[in-house]
Amino acid sequence: MESVLVTGASGFIGSFIVEEALARGMEVWAAVRKSSSRAFLTDSRIHFIELTLSDPDALRKELDGKRFEYVVHAAGVTKCKDKEEFHRTNTLGTMHLVEALLDTCPELKRFVYLSSLSIFGPIREQQPYTDIKDTDTPKPNTQYGRSKLAAEQFLDSLAANGKAFPYVVLRPTGVYGPREHDYFMMAKSISQHVDFAAGYRQQDITFVYVTDVVQAVFLALEKGRIGGKYFLTDGEVYQSRTFSDLLQKELGNPWLLRVKAPIWLLRIVTFFGDYWGRLTGKVTALNNDKYHIMRQRNWRCDIQPARDELGYVPQVNLEEGARRSVAWYKENKWL
Repeated sequence: MESVLVTGASGFIGSFIVEEALARGMEVWAAVRKSSSRAFLTDSRIHFIELTLSDPDALRKELDGKRFEYVVHAAGVTKCKDKEEFHRTNTLGTMHLVEALLDTCPELKRFVYLSSLSIFGPIREQQPYTDIKDTDTPKPNTQYGRSKLAAEQFLDSLAANGKAFPYVVLRPTGVYGPREHDYFMMAKSISQHVDFAAGYRQQDITFVYVTDVVQAVFLALEKGRIGGKYFLTDGEVYQSRTFSDLLQKELGNPWLLRVKAPIWLLRIVTFFGDYWGRLTGKVTALNNDKYHIMRQRNWRCDIQPARDELGYVPQVNLEEGARRSVAWYKENKWL
């Protein structure tokens, strides 16, 4: 039985990866923190392991004697109280994990790193927008994007330093689906009769449903080119209002107050949101990274390499994904 370690296993994407690995008959090790909820990790076949990604020495001890053919590194943070936490968790945490695996896991066949389209930032923003390609130069404008790019650059540096490591990088666009909280907040707002958008210039948006990300993870484990980097979307491009219209439909078409604010107003709101977060020590969704994400107009990207090299075929478009997501939110009393 082949063994897989999934970091961030209690998270949105990680919990779906665990479920798929179990369905494939793999021995599954779920890396969690003591404080992590295990609400979606209830299968008795799961082996739990606590990994201290912030401490290289402790991490080596925790991994010593374990055997993994595969590792999926889905752990990370998307919003933080301070920008240094992005670097500590997303960059240094990845570095520490890889270095520990190099020392303790010689039988490793593939290491799949879940990065993000956000590492590229606002490029190809001249209309008509064109697809971001893996040959483009990343210019991240968020702390999250910078931390993910730094982790990718570390992985790329291994071969140059004489270290053979079988890594594959996946760069999904906005991932949504059951259990996800950020897009859920949009659904909740619409259910309460408010739809908020920012900016008046055309915005091309891409999405990928969580099970399509999971599909790509296992394709990458099986046949991903070592050092390969693959964008993931559902293969379509949408306009900024498309998702909210679909959510409104699935919620029974409640009446809506549609608020479209200029970018400069969003800048003011997120500035004070960041300040409030630092003052209270609480993570807020209205932060500087959110401003830059909403300001970016082009989220198109080229998924042809994933199709050609991995055999990736998106299964869930946005209409179907919105239907499934809202149905789950209702069934689980989130809405």
